[in-house]
Amino acid sequence: MNSGRIDNPLLLDEVLPRFPAIRPEHVEPAIRAIVEDNLRAIDLLLQNPAPDWKSLVHPLHNLNDRLEKAWAPVSHMNAVVQSEAFRAAHDACLPLLSDYHTRLGQHAGLFDAFHKIRSSNDFFALGVAQKKSIVNALRDFRLSGVDLCEENKKRFAEISARLSELSSCFSNNVMDATRAWKKLVQDADELAGLPETARNVARAQAAEKNQQGFLLTLDAPCYIAVMTYADDRDLRKEMYEAYVTRAPDNAGIIDETLALRVELSRLLGFSDYAEYSLATKMAESPQHVSDFLWQLVDQSRSVALAEFGELKQFALEKFGLSDLQSWDVAWLSEKLREESYAVDQEQLRQYFPLQRVLNGLFLVIKRLFSVDVVRNLEVDLWHADAEAYSVLRNGHVIARFYLDLYARDNKRGGAWMGDCRVRRLLDDGSIQLPVAFLVCNFMPPSNEQPCLLTFNDVTTLFHEFGHGLHHMLTQVDCAPVSGINGVEWDAVELPSQFLENWCWQKEVIPLISSHFRTGDSLPVDMLDKMLAAKNFQSGMQMLRQLEFALIDFLLHWRPEEGRSVQSVIDAVREKTAVLYPPSFNRFQNSFSHIFAGGYAAGYYSYKWAEVLSADAFSAFEESDIFDDATGHRFLVEVLERGGTEDAMSLFRRFRGRDPSVDALLRHAGLAGQKEVA
Repeated sequence: MNSGRIDNPLLLDEVLPRFPAIRPEHVEPAIRAIVEDNLRAIDLLLQNPAPDWKSLVHPLHNLNDRLEKAWAPVSHMNAVVQSEAFRAAHDACLPLLSDYHTRLGQHAGLFDAFHKIRSSNDFFALGVAQKKSIVNALRDFRLSGVDLCEENKKRFAEISARLSELSSCFSNNVMDATRAWKKLVQDADELAGLPETARNVARAQAAEKNQQGFLLTLDAPCYIAVMTYADDRDLRKEMYEAYVTRAPDNAGIIDETLALRVELSRLLGFSDYAEYSLATKMAESPQHVSDFLWQLVDQSRSVALAEFGELKQFALEKFGLSDLQSWDVAWLSEKLREESYAVDQEQLRQYFPLQRVLNGLFLVIKRLFSVDVVRNLEVDLWHADAEAYSVLRNGHVIARFYLDLYARDNKRGGAWMGDCRVRRLLDDGSIQLPVAFLVCNFMPPSNEQPCLLTFNDVTTLFHEFGHGLHHMLTQVDCAPVSGINGVEWDAVELPSQFLENWCWQKEVIPLISSHFRTGDSLPVDMLDKMLAAKNFQSGMQMLRQLEFALIDFLLHWRPEEGRSVQSVIDAVREKTAVLYPPSFNRFQNSFSHIFAGGYAAGYYSYKWAEVLSADAFSAFEESDIFDDATGHRFLVEVLERGGTEDAMSLFRRFRGRDPSVDALLRHAGLAGQKEVA
């Protein structure tokens, strides 16, 4: 080992990363060293003229796991404690990683070796997971351009590298724009209607910067609070405009990204990026996805229009507001919800302190899947907000996870699950346990009170933990199909959306709620009102998600020469928007899911998987929400199997039939609805 590698924590093979020891100057040297080591090792592996699982595939998994174990904490820290130096170090590695993965994907020697293994008699003696990983690998070789001529291989590599760079630039621009906008409010009267919870946080943020008053930001908790509760219409408009016009530089990135995706797809023989994207998904064809989405539009549009008509009438009668605008909708909707159901969201919030919700969540998964969650105080963390936990079955640790749940300046917005370690079989016969990152952006605690969650926050926490369970409860020992790996992208939301259902159950709400000051249970009348309001504006919410899904999919399907991004958005909105947003709205410039995440031509997955999750949950409705046999069957047939089999086969084994959209429509209160002119 050369001296440049000494004391670099990213080069240590440890059970968990040493986050406090990781510095920007460690990043590029470590990643470069591992990439170079791996490429040399692969050349040696390929000298074996008779490759098999033991001599090639398993050692290759070892090499890739070493790289992933070094990159995972780097990528994570860049998202949650980003600094200029760390961003520069992270971004400097993107060309290295893109080149490495492209070289492996286009490596004719590796492809031939895998093909030999697939064609040999030994293949049939392999386990289910091993076979699936080889079949997937051969597919991915082709999707990486292994069959292309040298000129096209080179162009594919150039496109892949540029797309990686553009994705990072897009994300950085959104983060920078979000952090750059701040508004100091010194007159408390300007914040009339804003809950005390939000005021306390805004006051604390101002104090942190040695300012008097209340500091408003575009971080989601603050932005949502203002848009939902602030009575000052001018303030709502100001923040709305700032939010939907963030990162204007991303417009050019979007155009280049879309053009490169088309070119990459056509190099591989696909008509467009939608067709290319579906090569690894459940959906059969782009037309299949389009038909699915438009069918849901048809089944929800009449309800959405009726809901919006009610909102317009309410705005006129109660507030004399005839020119309803986008920055009014959340505020008016909350007023209408309070009047219709007597549900005060901020009053409800006092019954959902974070720790109580977490404890209840852990009880739910214990009853469903027979696992315990224990906090681990002896683990290195990247920030004072973060926590670490172990998951145990019968007293034995089977997985670990980290939580980082509060919004802050140097943290990417949104909520997500990421993998820190993947479950796999090691050379000594032991098992590397899975480790997950679970990240949210909740309103942080203040001096006056702990972190209190809105009910949307509660469902978000359950959602991300569902992803975490998929990663952590797997029993697959082969990394490429372990946990969420190898799972079709349009099925990966099944466990996350599935777990959300428990938030709404009368048997569960007492487990996740109690007043943060008194410890009193959520009053029965408040519970009943909350449940009665469950489907408030569900048609509008459904249509909004379908709008996002259609915009994404149509941007990537059948691209026409000269077609602009805005024209696609406008065409979708003509058929889905109940209120057309103002002309300055450029939400696409911060649509990170598809331009800086994994959802390109795949945002439809949320609705696709919601059909699966609603139908899966209906199995519990038919028995009992904590039925042991049903919970065990979901664990064994879905969560433990990872990507070893296609998702439809796993669903059929769990449910005993094909999925039906009926449960989703019923849960959303949309069953039996038809389109109206």
